[in-house]
Amino acid sequence: MEIERLYGLYRNSAGVTTDSRAVKKGEIFFALKGPAHDGNRHAAAALEAGALASIVDDHSLSGERIIVVDDVLEAMSALAACHRKRLQMPVIGITGTNGKTTTKELLTAVLSRRGRVHSTPGNFNNHIGVPLTLLSAPDDAAFLVVEMGANHMGEIAALCKVSMPTHGIITSIGTAHIEGFGSMENIRKAKSELYQSLRESNGTAIYNDDNPVLCELVSGMTNGVPYSAPGGHTLSAAPAGDDLMLLKVKAVIDGKEHYFETGLFGSYNIDNVRAAMAAGLLFGVPEDEIIDAISSYRPSNNRSQVTETGRNTVIRDAYNANPSSMENAIASFAALKADKKMVILGDMLELGSESAHGHAAVIRQLRNIGDIRAVLVGPLFREAAADFPATLFGTSEAAAEWLKSERPEGYTILVKGSRGIMLEKVFPLL
Repeated sequence: MEIERLYGLYRNSAGVTTDSRAVKKGEIFFALKGPAHDGNRHAAAALEAGALASIVDDHSLSGERIIVVDDVLEAMSALAACHRKRLQMPVIGITGTNGKTTTKELLTAVLSRRGRVHSTPGNFNNHIGVPLTLLSAPDDAAFLVVEMGANHMGEIAALCKVSMPTHGIITSIGTAHIEGFGSMENIRKAKSELYQSLRESNGTAIYNDDNPVLCELVSGMTNGVPYSAPGGHTLSAAPAGDDLMLLKVKAVIDGKEHYFETGLFGSYNIDNVRAAMAAGLLFGVPEDEIIDAISSYRPSNNRSQVTETGRNTVIRDAYNANPSSMENAIASFAALKADKKMVILGDMLELGSESAHGHAAVIRQLRNIGDIRAVLVGPLFREAAADFPATLFGTSEAAAEWLKSERPEGYTILVKGSRGIMLEKVFPLL
């Protein structure tokens, strides 16, 4: 089917879905294939559930509302790009090693003071999530904020071809998914694919001018906006104390000082706050509205999230982990004033050849701090901590069983690890 014809069908639909179990009447079902499932097998069920049409790439299928294409994912991406071309609002792409989702959430809160913002749900930031984000974007949105993740070269470039960002933010460049990228240099090149897209489209890079790597990558761009000078303003922001549970900020905007508290744990979140403030000023959000939006934001996604359980104070930062984010989180945690402190740390995955070095560095950091009870989960930490006095578990399930009997109380606890370790299983026991 020609993409324009498919787009006409989409414009008369109730939206799109890739989940045959959750089809709403009038939606178009895209029958994606994955490692463990084949959506083609559910095309008929989706139609029975009320789908307007099922898009499949199994050429043995046929029917009145079954549309056969060469590749379902390619068709969905092409449809998303077709829709994107018709959207007139600014599209802000966000990528980076650390801080993507937090920056997206803060920026969404800030820009919402100017109008309706459509943004990536959760961290649905891959080759499936980005097209779905675009295809759910309403025509009347004032801004579109698209988070883009990658673990291989070329993925950000491909996502940019679909999302066509007018503005872009790279939050940071560090060691994550190095197993897929092969080297730090490749990570750097991959993240900078966002800047290359903006160069080609004459878009605008909003960049951290305190980061020499990002300054180098943005050099030569016609439209580079540093965090310190957005839209004719001057901006500085820094933590107002490093021993506090929640990040407090001293910001100076056009010479006027502001002090405010965020709902985020850790001074390392300051660059995410700076990004949201800079973008807000660039898009004309009044400074008081920016500060109120950031102050009011409370994470609910296991990222820099502080929870009082009744027995302990728990810092939930267990959605992802890599050496730089782990080091930053532990450093902020060590600076806290608390009588009893515990870390529950899970393996950092997808580090490839850097894995042993990365986990050993965490152990050295803990050893140097010295006054924190350490619970380590996963085979990589088990190997790295062979001569370190930590409580070791192979899995999060085993750690949860131990916590059932241990029942720690009166602790301030940092929980951090890669998503694949599933440390969320320990939260009910804290």
